[in-house]
Amino acid sequence: MTRYHIHKTIIALTLPLWGVGSYAQQPWSLRQCIDHAIEHNISIKLQENNVKNQEVSLNTAKNSRLPNLQASASESIGFGRGLTMDNTYANRNTQSTSFNLGTDAPLYTGGQISNQIKQNKLNLEAALAELDRAKENVSIQVVSAYLEAVYQKDLVSVAERQLELSRTQAHRIELLFKNGKIAETDLAEAQSHVAADELALTQQQNAAMLALLDLSQLLELPTPEQFDIQQPATTDPSSVLLTAPDAIYAEALGIKPQIQAGKLNVQSAEKGVKIAQAGYYPSLHFSGGLGSSYYKTSGFKAASFGKQMEDNFSQNLGISLSIPIFNRFSTRNAVRQARLQVVSQQLQLEDTKKTLYKEIQQAYYNALAAQKQCLNSDAALTASQTSFNLMQKKYENGKATATEYQESKIAFQKAESTAIQSRYTFFFRQKILDFYRGYPLEND
Repeated sequence: MTRYHIHKTIIALTLPLWGVGSYAQQPWSLRQCIDHAIEHNISIKLQENNVKNQEVSLNTAKNSRLPNLQASASESIGFGRGLTMDNTYANRNTQSTSFNLGTDAPLYTGGQISNQIKQNKLNLEAALAELDRAKENVSIQVVSAYLEAVYQKDLVSVAERQLELSRTQAHRIELLFKNGKIAETDLAEAQSHVAADELALTQQQNAAMLALLDLSQLLELPTPEQFDIQQPATTDPSSVLLTAPDAIYAEALGIKPQIQAGKLNVQSAEKGVKIAQAGYYPSLHFSGGLGSSYYKTSGFKAASFGKQMEDNFSQNLGISLSIPIFNRFSTRNAVRQARLQVVSQQLQLEDTKKTLYKEIQQAYYNALAAQKQCLNSDAALTASQTSFNLMQKKYENGKATATEYQESKIAFQKAESTAIQSRYTFFFRQKILDFYRGYPLEND
């Protein structure tokens, strides 16, 4: 079997496999991919769990205002010698039973509880902002993987067109050879070009399948089978006016979740200072209780259990005031640590802002470069296509060699691949800029 026939066999086996996984169901849009990733991504689920944890903490802080209620019961039995009322010792067995019900409620804690509630509310809002940030990060990853998969699929179409050109030329040369107008070497060279393009198509199909696999794994799909994606609508790069970095940064400061989370963390740390300062103030608590008991000594007559429980029933109410005087400077040091935490959160917020500005600057200049490259590659593609069309006519009229034709075809294929890559690169860079401005990444 010749190399030409071997490559034809490879293509015949590969194409059905590609078709089964790609076109068995409705292709997914970019929005569907992002929504599915957000719903199933593990890191997002972890952030959602953190939000629930903060909700529980807030509920605990709110409930700390409520009075508690405790019930207790005890049973005690004594054996052996013991001191009697006559100041002598005798063997006595004793039994005692008691029941108590008590409550305690904070009346004033120096603002500790109220500030704890406020702090937990801020922590919950910060957790929600971090959840939004996790969703944004996953969305960007999906957009990047999605466009890579689309790009690789487009290159499959390019390879298919190149193969069709080679087959058309090989068929024309085969007819010329049968009519005795060209040498057998020309036919062999044309067939080798077909085989090379068939191999290139197979390799590109494999690259497209791997890109689709990467995207399916990012979406937490169990398998890439039955999975395919839609072609996104791109814009004309010449009609796009990119917004300056400073203007984008001004918008981003008010909407990006990492900035909101940083601000909330600063406010939460400031509440932590007030919580620590509550240790300087007195605290006032209310308490109350009910109780009764039963007692019996061997050798002595005792009232019945019910009678004693009724007679010994007692109630109590009380208010306790605790005034801090000296606690080994623990409150002072707690306040110092809380203030240092405020400074740390402020520094982290400033660092987050600087990082955001650097990211926007980099995204802007990347988009600007991608726009220029896209325009240049489109112009190069137009020129390359014109050149190839002329070369194809010259080759068919016998005014150009097969080598010249093949070089022109390869140059045209490279220009087409570069134009496709440039278009999707600019699309992605433009989406990143829109992302910093708060626009959705979907493109339906």
